[in-house]
Amino acid sequence: MTNTTAAHHLTERHKGMFAILLAAVLWSTSGVFIKILPQDAYTILFYRSTIAAAFFGVIYRRNVFKMNWLAWANSGVYCLLMVTFVVATKLTTAANAIFLQYTAPIFVLVAEPILFKLTLKRVNVYTIIVCMVGMVVLLFGDFGFGNWKGDLLALASGILQAVMLLGQRKNKAEYMVRTIFWGNVLVALVGLPFFLQAAPPTFNEAAILVFLGVFQLGLGFWFFTYGLQRVVAVESALLAMIEPILNPVWVVIGYGEIPSPLALVGGGIIVLALAVRAVWMERLRRLGVFRN
Repeated sequence: MTNTTAAHHLTERHKGMFAILLAAVLWSTSGVFIKILPQDAYTILFYRSTIAAAFFGVIYRRNVFKMNWLAWANSGVYCLLMVTFVVATKLTTAANAIFLQYTAPIFVLVAEPILFKLTLKRVNVYTIIVCMVGMVVLLFGDFGFGNWKGDLLALASGILQAVMLLGQRKNKAEYMVRTIFWGNVLVALVGLPFFLQAAPPTFNEAAILVFLGVFQLGLGFWFFTYGLQRVVAVESALLAMIEPILNPVWVVIGYGEIPSPLALVGGGIIVLALAVRAVWMERLRRLGVFRN
């Protein structure tokens, strides 16, 4: 019985790991397609979020309608997060946009002890310092190259992602999908005036927009939610870091945009620091040093 149970759990764990890996790969395609599409950022946002909201509505149906005040607040933050990230991707390099968005854990590590009355652990302090160094290196790599507006918006998207992560944690898990659904509805409303003035997309452009809504955003979120229920936190965190690694790779291949060497070094420092922290925290948990 023990062997059968272990095999079953191993199979479920592998399914979860594969699902999160798929989610990260799908998320990583946003940069190249946002760059390729000739539409402005807000028109892209309208199409992608309208399609994603329809996808979530079909999949989750009645579950998307019951909301509380915190879920509405999180939906508003999600809307701002999507807008700042997509606009940033249009204004700066895709590598800068995704790496700066991945500074979100820095802000979470700073705010979490205050909001949830947790002890600020030494490993978190070290992680914050190293990530800040990486952020400075990344930004210095684009200093004077005219990307500062996009970089600032990308950094804002990192702050907003941290706010949303903390807001989602404070709310019940059942509101997560509802928050994403209504967040996409809000994004579509923001992009609606731009959509009304834009020319209809070509067949190829429409195919890309459908991919962004259904696969990159919709299925990406579904795979990630599925995986979270089957793997431990450290595995999900490490697998999700495939996104910032692959994002600039797809852009180089599909769009020919090459980030500056310092941007790659700075982004690498941030991703590596977060990966090392995830592994170290899991080691401490296994040793029984702390539980949270």
